[in-house]
Amino acid sequence: MVGKGSINHNSRKFKAENVDGSRTRFNIDYINEPIKKVYHELFDEALEKYNAKQTRKDRIIPDYYEKIRTSKQEKVFHELILQIGDKDNMACGTENGELAKEVLNEYYLGFQARNPNLRVFSAHLHMDEATPHIHIDFVPFTTGSKRGLETRVSLKQALAAQGFKGGTRFDTEWTQWVANEKRELAAVMERYGIEWEQKGTHEKHLSVLDYKKREREKEIAALETELAEKRDELHEVQLRLESADTAQAELSRIEVLLENSPDYALPEPPKLMSAKTYRERFVLPLLEKLKALVRTVLVSCFKAWDKVALLRGENEELEKENRRLEKVISSLEEKTDVLHKQTRDYALLRRVFGNAYVDGLIAEARAKEQNSNEQTKNRKEKRYEQQH
Repeated sequence: MVGKGSINHNSRKFKAENVDGSRTRFNIDYINEPIKKVYHELFDEALEKYNAKQTRKDRIIPDYYEKIRTSKQEKVFHELILQIGDKDNMACGTENGELAKEVLNEYYLGFQARNPNLRVFSAHLHMDEATPHIHIDFVPFTTGSKRGLETRVSLKQALAAQGFKGGTRFDTEWTQWVANEKRELAAVMERYGIEWEQKGTHEKHLSVLDYKKREREKEIAALETELAEKRDELHEVQLRLESADTAQAELSRIEVLLENSPDYALPEPPKLMSAKTYRERFVLPLLEKLKALVRTVLVSCFKAWDKVALLRGENEELEKENRRLEKVISSLEEKTDVLHKQTRDYALLRRVFGNAYVDGLIAEARAKEQNSNEQTKNRKEKRYEQQH
């Protein structure tokens, strides 16, 4: 976040109610220079040259610090505040809080080198509040100016000199720079095993590699969900197949019943009973029982056999689909590992060679690619004109 900046609070010349004085000794004070001293260091030479050229007394600037302090266009200084996590997961006094301190410390140690046009005069890492955080106060300046002082205060021009060119009002030099500093902090976090969960931000703030990696992870999660659903379907099919096997066992039980149950056996014909009477009283009712049983059994069997055939087909398809999904997930996980490595390599290049150098290489490569594309396009258009 951007703070209004309170140097006395940051340096603990006074302590707010949310400060735990027993932990103040764990703070890190990187730099705490008087801001007027910094203004003299940065602008006195340019101020002297400017005043020497003036022919009118009302154009002479007696005190550049006071001029900026009363200006409506520029601020005397700017403050950046960064923290990792919150009091619920990175609280001061915890193991994670100490981890956050290490990350913020490493991030700050590269800040001034990354930002040569932002003169840091006050920087403090606080471990005596709810969550470890760092305040960085700086004066943005530009050199070689043709208007006013040659070296003067300008946030816009300072960031432009570092390669951040503003576009729309939602994509200013400031928003681009802040997004880049977040990526720098995220790169340090990654080396400590902490992933950046971006809350309330837009995907445009991700680098291309980070974006691709995030998309791969989303794709893998979706596929794993689909695979779990397919496995559930497979389990259900297997249960239904087991039910069909149970039906087959029931059929065997009925077969035994027919052979042994007295309900399905003809009794010996009573003495003196005619064949016609025996047939009507015993044989025909038994036949009706048997026909009804056979109809029931046959219907059940045909349904079960049909279901078995259908389920076996579904089972095979699901097993094939599961194998396909497992291969896709494996492939995506390999690609994600590659993207992780590329992201670390990309961050390493920026740390070693600096943002300006790496950005220059990228711009040069893009220009070559664009030039090659234009040449290819021109050749195609020329061939088309010759043919027509």
